[in-house]
Amino acid sequence: MAVDREDVLCSAAALLTRKATATLDEVAKAAGISRATLHRHFAGRDALIRALEDFGLRACEAALDEARLDEGTAESALRRLVAAAEPSAGLIAFLITENQLFEGEVVNEGWGRLDHRIEGLFRRGQENGEFRIDLGAAWLSEAFYGLLSSASWAVASGRTARKDFQPMIVELLLGGVRRRLTP
Repeated sequence: MAVDREDVLCSAAALLTRKATATLDEVAKAAGISRATLHRHFAGRDALIRALEDFGLRACEAALDEARLDEGTAESALRRLVAAAEPSAGLIAFLITENQLFEGEVVNEGWGRLDHRIEGLFRRGQENGEFRIDLGAAWLSEAFYGLLSSASWAVASGRTARKDFQPMIVELLLGGVRRRLTP
C-alpha cells in the first residue's frame, strides 16, 4: 500500500501542534505507518520539520488567497483572513516556535512572502485611515501571528471555546486592550 506523503504531513501536523516534543515514533504511530516508512519519506526530524514548513506555508498562502486581502475594507479583509487561517492556525503556531526554521543563513522565502502580504493589509488599513498609524505594519503582522498562535493554543487546551477563535483575534487586533468607555 502506498503512503500518501500529504496524509503523513497532516497527521504529523495534528500531533505536533498538540505535542511539539513528539518523537518520530509517535509521529509514525499517529500517521499509521512504521518508523522505517516515515524515515523513507523524511530522513529525520529536521527533514520532517522542513516538509511541515513547506506544507504550512502553502496552507497560509491559500488562506491569504481565500481572504482576498485587496477586496473591500481592510477590516473586512482582516476578518476574512482570520477565518481562512483558522484551520491551519495550530500548524502555524508550531512552526513559528521552531527555532531551527529561523536560525542560520537560509530561511524559507515563503515567510517573507507571507509577511509582505500581511503587512500590506495592515499598511492599506493605515493608509485608508481604518487602522492606527502609531504601530508599524511589521509589528501588527507579528501581533497577528502571535494572536493566531495564542488563540489556537487556548482553543486546543480547552481554555476558550472554538467559536471564540475569530472574535478573540479580530477584536483584540482592532480594539486593543483599552476599556471602551460608553458615552
